[in-house]
Amino acid sequence: MQVMKWSALALAVTAGTTQLAFASAQDESKGFLEDSKLSVLNKNYTFYRNFLNNPGGQNYRNETAHGIMADYQSGYTQGTVGFGVDAHGMLGIKLNSGNGTNGTGLMPTGSDGRSQDDYSYAGGAVKARISNTELKYGNLMPANPVFAVGTARLFPGSAEGFQVLSSEIEGLNLEAGHFTSIRDGSASTNRDGRITLSYDFGGIVDAKNVDYLGGSYALSDNFSVTLYGSEFEDVWRQYYGNANYNIPLSDTQALSFDFNIYRTTDKGQSLAGDIDNTTWSLAAAYSIGAHKFTLAHQRVNGDEPFDYLSMDGANSGDSIFLANSVQYSDFNAPNERSWQARYDLNMAEFGVPGLSFMARYITGDDIDGTKMDPNGVYAGNFGGDDEKHWERDLEAKYVVQEGSAKDLSFRVRQATHRATGFDSDLDEVRVIIEYPLSIL
Repeated sequence: MQVMKWSALALAVTAGTTQLAFASAQDESKGFLEDSKLSVLNKNYTFYRNFLNNPGGQNYRNETAHGIMADYQSGYTQGTVGFGVDAHGMLGIKLNSGNGTNGTGLMPTGSDGRSQDDYSYAGGAVKARISNTELKYGNLMPANPVFAVGTARLFPGSAEGFQVLSSEIEGLNLEAGHFTSIRDGSASTNRDGRITLSYDFGGIVDAKNVDYLGGSYALSDNFSVTLYGSEFEDVWRQYYGNANYNIPLSDTQALSFDFNIYRTTDKGQSLAGDIDNTTWSLAAAYSIGAHKFTLAHQRVNGDEPFDYLSMDGANSGDSIFLANSVQYSDFNAPNERSWQARYDLNMAEFGVPGLSFMARYITGDDIDGTKMDPNGVYAGNFGGDDEKHWERDLEAKYVVQEGSAKDLSFRVRQATHRATGFDSDLDEVRVIIEYPLSIL
């Protein structure tokens, strides 16, 4: 991949001007058991979505599930090369669901069309480390701009393959991966699930392999850049760039700017059809005391939507690092331009640490779904010319700060979405309660 090679070269040149990193993590290893970590997360999730313009279809979805996730990470054996293992286990329990209200993506669906009463699975990986470079193989949870498993439902997804993480140079983090299958941790227990696309609504495309390479570099405490490249076999090549700049104005005020850009082109057999898409977003934020005000603009330059990872044709992954990818919509339709206004309030400044609020409004227009490849998987999914929509999101979150319930969190998210004929009018509420426990 030419651009991936260019990304690696650029990062290497940057690294060459930087001092070598701090002490080797492997030299400081205490041992396989001595550095082990074990945590358990209890997560209760209620998902309600009401469709307002779905005649003859499912009008609303309403389910509640409880999940228990155990995560074990061993330390590394001592020596020049250290070895270790990671393992995780999940148990999901249905608390509320009906045959006409399921389909939220919280739980797998059985052969009878109903959400399963309970489900469980486990996964793990082996790992090796030299200095500050780790190699992992097995059931992993990558999280980067071009290949990130989903975390928006009960359990995170996972992918089967290799991953290399390296931080040999101070401020420079490099990553590479090769993955062959995926598991949607909430909608399926199948570890050999297909690597699919979020906006291929028919679930037709299956990328047999995914490769990626990239990294981030902090040029200073306030300025960092990121470059990644990936290839979904016979589907696309996708490249990502980011620049993040923070300007402290005083002890209580700051300006920040965040720029993201993706370039996607079809590759090989072009299983998704012709793709020639450049999508970018720019967000500017002003913080003063407890308040933060953000404005963002996002633009899709291409006759296809900006698309990204989906897990076995079910829930989407998280590899969309764009400002206007929000609770329901991604504002990534063909030729779409969108604006966002957001307000965040941190109540710690008013004597209530752990309590925060957020409100945002996003509007998108100029959507044109008439010029896509008629033989591609996106054809017919985005209506006609000059489509538009908007979304309003409200969120309240509280995290217990001390005592026996420390880190217990309560989160309520509400979304309202309205659109012309290409998308749904809906109201949505999510209530998420999480209680993490550190055992080791």
